[in-house]
Formats: sequence, structure tokens, C-alpha cells
Amino acid sequence: MAERASSAVIGNVLLIAIVVILAATVSVYVFGVTNGTPSPAPTVAQSSGEFVPQDGNQGGIVRITHRGGDTLRVADLEIVVDARAACGKVGRLVNLPASGGDPTPESEFVRGDDVFDNSANSVSGPIGENGRTVNGRWSSGETATFRIASSECRVTSGETITVRVVHTPTNSVIIKQTLTA
Repeated sequence: MAERASSAVIGNVLLIAIVVILAATVSVYVFGVTNGTPSPAPTVAQSSGEFVPQDGNQGGIVRITHRGGDTLRVADLEIVVDARAACGKVGRLVNLPASGGDPTPESEFVRGDDVFDNSANSVSGPIGENGRTVNGRWSSGETATFRIASSECRVTSGETITVRVVHTPTNSVIIKQTLTA
């Protein structure tokens, strides 16, 4: 009877060993295929924003200042302007820095609704034309500026827009500012 008891114990030990070996083999294959873990999004410890109201035909000026944290690679960023509360539109600035500083919906720099002022130099700072000359980086202390077109998205006093800076490789929102006109 002792022989049967030891056979059952040995059988259970062998079964557990086979399961552990299979689990290890599968995990090595799965983790080897994924090329490791993805890089984390950069950290923006603090930011501030300002929305200078629209004046006549001039678009409202949006200023987002990166106050602290990692230096951002501008080519990895998109800026989303959610103006649904004010005019029912959402637009994105993409493929930054925007060359020429005059985004239009037909251009390579705008996706979604046309909320942006399309005049010359309407995008400036590290996300605009001069962003190409400073190695495409947005460092702490620098301010990115763009304009909202009053003809495309009227924002009256007291209304809000939300600006999000998205890190595209990780699809993470690294700056979010809700601004009031």
C-alpha cells in the first residue's frame, strides 16, 4: 500500500513540474514577442494656460506654458482643442511643429473641425515654425501659442474650451487645461 501512495505523490509532482515548464515556455514566448514593456509617457509636473478672448476679427489667443517636468519631443505631440461647449467643434493640431504657422483643415497639420486661425504665424513657440530651430523640443518654461478663429468658432465671454496635449506614442494626455474666455 505504501507503493501506491508514493506513486500518487510522484505523479502529482511530475504533473506540477510539467505545468510549470509549460507556463514558463509560454511566458517566454509571449514576452519575447512583445519586445518588452513600452516606454512611459513623459511627465509634465505643472502647466498653465491662458485664453485671451476674441476681439473683433482677431482669433482668441491660447497660450499653454510647460512649467515643470520632462522636456517634450514636439513631434510626439498633438494638441486637441475641445470647443464643444462654445461652438460644438473639436480640432487637433498634428504633425508638429507646424511649418509656416498657418494650419488649415486641408493641411497636414489639422484634423477634425476647423477651429484654428489660418492666418500667417497663428501657431508659435515650440509647436510652431520656430520649434524647428530649437531641435523640436518643448522645455520647461516655454509657452506654445495658437489662435482660435472667431469666424470658425465664436467663443464669448464666460465660455470655456479644453486644451489637451497628447503624447502620441503612449496615447497619454500629459497636459490638460480648461480655459475660460
